[in-house]
Formats: sequence, C-alpha cells, structure tokens
Amino acid sequence: MIARHGLAARHSLGQHFLLDANLIARIVRGAGNLSGRNVIEVGPGPGGLTRALLDSAAANVTAIEIDTRAVAAIRELADQSGGRLHLIEADALTIDLTDITQSPRQIVSNLPYNIATPLLIGWLRQAASFEQMILMFQQEVAERICAAPGSAAYGRLSVLAQWLCRTEIVTRIPPAAFVPPPKVWSAVVRLMPRPDQPAQSRIRVMERLTAAAFGQRRKMLRSSLRALGGEALLVAEAIAPDRRAETLTVSDYARLSQRLDESEQR
Repeated sequence: MIARHGLAARHSLGQHFLLDANLIARIVRGAGNLSGRNVIEVGPGPGGLTRALLDSAAANVTAIEIDTRAVAAIRELADQSGGRLHLIEADALTIDLTDITQSPRQIVSNLPYNIATPLLIGWLRQAASFEQMILMFQQEVAERICAAPGSAAYGRLSVLAQWLCRTEIVTRIPPAAFVPPPKVWSAVVRLMPRPDQPAQSRIRVMERLTAAAFGQRRKMLRSSLRALGGEALLVAEAIAPDRRAETLTVSDYARLSQRLDESEQR
C-alpha cells in the first residue's frame, strides 16, 4: 500500500510510520476492551494501526488524515470495512472530536510529532468527553506528560495533563520500529480522565497560570506570577513566594487556580 500510493514519509508532516505488527497489536491491547467504543485515530498514514483497531471489538473507527496520499490508502480500508471505518480528510487541529463521534469515545493514535502537543492540550480541555486516550509521542514529550515535581522534565504539560487525567507510560518503542526511523525513542502514554472535571473557566485559568509560572521557570514565583497576583496569591495558599515553578505539586497549582478563578468570578 505504501508503494502503491507513493507514501514516503514526509518530515514536514511529522510522519514516521509504525509497521511492526506485534508492537501495533500491543498498543491496541493496551487500550483494553474496545467493545462498543467509538475510536478516533489521528494521522493513520498507511493504516497499520487502523487495521489493528478494525481487528478489535471497536464499534467503529474514525480516522482523520490531512495527507492526500494517505487519504487514498485509508479510503481503500474504509471500502473494505463494512461501514466500521469512517475517513475525515482534514487538519485534526481544526476538528472538535465530540462533533464527529458519539460516546463512548476513545482516542488511540500514533500522533504526528509536529502537532502532538497542541493536539493533546486541545483534547485535555475536553477530557470529560473521552473514556481514555492512548497516544504515542516522542519519548521526551511522554516523559514530560508523566513527570514528577522537581524533575527536569516537569513543566506546564505535566501539570495540565496530571490535573485532568491519570497518566502513565505503558510502553517505549525504539526508532528501528518505524519507517523512516526517527532520531529518538517514542513512548505510548495512557491518559485516563479524572471523574471530577473542572469548569472551562477554571481550565482557562490553569492554562494561564502554568504558562506564566513555567514561562520564566528560573524566576521565583513572586516574579513570574506578578501579573496574576504574585506574592498575595501565593501567600493566600501558604506557598512561599521565593519558590520556583518546578517545585510546586499539581495539587498546589490546583489550589492556586481555584483561588484565582474565584477571584476573577467576583
């Protein structure tokens, strides 16, 4: 199929095709029982993961693809799927996944490297709409998502992801498993949305809070959060103003975001 459709991977689209059937099957097994679930895949490429999802008990699979060459390849699979595979030719960054699928919905995807982080942040805003997300990233990004406070990888993405979801790295994949091989390892992350999701206003506040805190992570929080209340905000939550962003826990950020949101609602 790759040869027939001229599907040489394009760096500009962040494409690295995973064709190892055993690894692909492991990713799908990691999603658990997909019976009755509506599964979304972004960037299916030549359809290796797509085939494995169709072999599962998923009710249907919706594939979103922007590359016209891959669209032709996935259309072949759709024609053979008995109506279980739906193809959407579009930029995934412009699509609200809740508009194109019904609940219960899950995302299982080997994400294009160049848009993986903005895709995840957008989906985190809608975490309550998904049962789970099984997503492949560059290993460095996966480690940031799951990083602990105080570690070098801990940052804004860690706080946002762990505040809204339980996160874990479920498997790591070497470069040699891909065509063409990337220069780095990849890793699959499971994100399980927490049952009590905050209001959208609170999520927007948390995004601003973490952007300010980690945007100047070498500075003390009294300085980096000055525009959001600075020292007064920190002292109100019994957080020392001379601490730095990476030393605060997700719970600390949750308390700060709640206080900030409440103050802005008054």
